[in-house]
Amino acid sequence: MTSDADIERAFNDKKIFFEQGQTKSYSFRITQLKRLKNSIKKFEGDLLTALHKDMHKAAMEAYISEVGFVYHEIAVTLKRLKRWMKPARVGTPLVLHPSTSRVYPEPLGVVLIISPWNYPVNLSITPLIGAIAAGNCAIIKPSNNTPNTVEVIERIVSDAFDSNYVSVVKGPGEMIGPRLIEKHPFNHIFFSGSPEVGKQVMVMAAKHLTPVTLELGGKSPVIVDCSADIDISAKRIVWGKFFNAGQTCICPDYLIVHHDVKDALLSCIKKYIVQFYGDNPEHSPCLTHIINEKRFNKLIGYLKDVHIVHGGRSSPAEKYIEPTVVDEIPENHPLLKDEIFGPILPVLTFKNTEEVVQIVKKNGHPLSCYIFTKNKDFEKKLVKTIEFGGGCINNTIVHIANPHLPFGGVGNSGMGRYHGKYSFDVFSNYKSIVKTSTLIDPMLKYPPYSERKYKWIRRLM
Repeated sequence: MTSDADIERAFNDKKIFFEQGQTKSYSFRITQLKRLKNSIKKFEGDLLTALHKDMHKAAMEAYISEVGFVYHEIAVTLKRLKRWMKPARVGTPLVLHPSTSRVYPEPLGVVLIISPWNYPVNLSITPLIGAIAAGNCAIIKPSNNTPNTVEVIERIVSDAFDSNYVSVVKGPGEMIGPRLIEKHPFNHIFFSGSPEVGKQVMVMAAKHLTPVTLELGGKSPVIVDCSADIDISAKRIVWGKFFNAGQTCICPDYLIVHHDVKDALLSCIKKYIVQFYGDNPEHSPCLTHIINEKRFNKLIGYLKDVHIVHGGRSSPAEKYIEPTVVDEIPENHPLLKDEIFGPILPVLTFKNTEEVVQIVKKNGHPLSCYIFTKNKDFEKKLVKTIEFGGGCINNTIVHIANPHLPFGGVGNSGMGRYHGKYSFDVFSNYKSIVKTSTLIDPMLKYPPYSERKYKWIRRLM
């Protein structure tokens, strides 16, 4: 665990480094992004091995959601950074004549990135890309639950950067978090994790009035209308739900299916679970395992007092849970209240749009929402009525892979957006400047005021 003295030194060294001004130039930022990319490539094999050790994560899934994802974010940022950094000229009201107005993006300073265990590479490095692009120094605090992956991340950061510029601190979040946040006035804190811990981060950050971005979670519904293509809906639901064994903040948390097509959909879902993971998924190289014993026991506890439609087998020794589908769930069951964060899919039914809206609203604002339908009126009604961070029509989880879309939650599922240009924005201060010519100086605004001036002001404003 990083000591208090080392944390203090890391923070102070970055303040000094930032104040020297070298992070502000375009050439410096581009160089650092390229160094980051090269270091990830250098240690890519180690990353994939570490992710398998920590979570039994398949190389294909690890590349799609972690390494390849980060490469794409870097590529987009390298291509567009010069444009993002340029001051933007904006309109100026006639009453301010003769003036022009511009917005100047500038770095914030020293930022803290706190990342979770479920996507330890992606959720550590993607915010870092935005922080570097915007000209900041950064400290990364990754989760303690993926020690092998964190070790490789630390090697990547050490290989790519001056430790006075970017570094990693390690230790249990409940111990090291307060020591980081309460004792040091970071210029921004970027947190990915649970709503409960997000609230604690926000309270601690308030001591220094440090702004925060909170990428949280919630119960994200997948809704299947009777007009949907049942086979392709099932295939995409199974993929999105059981990717990373359901340990994804945006994965479908529960299924709401029209009563008339429930049986057909469940039949197809069972078909694709077997097709993707085999008759005995415990031996599948494609299925991620549960992160630790505590999470495993909690997930197994969810299977009490419900009807298991498919799956349900598990292995405590391997922290493995079979992709499981359940229905006939009691009204107050934890499956209908908690964010599941595992390979268990509860199934509910509806008969009309109002029922869907009421079911979703019981669980606050979801981070994501997925709607399968061919009915445009049904689609429009739900998109307009349900408040959520982002989502898909006739697909699941893929919206996160588009760097041109802002990613984030709303209400209890988070605040702030990132990815692509939005990552640059979240780590930037937009300074507003009005520049006025000295060649002429209209007297309209100056005392002594007159009825004539007052009339002109009313016309102009």
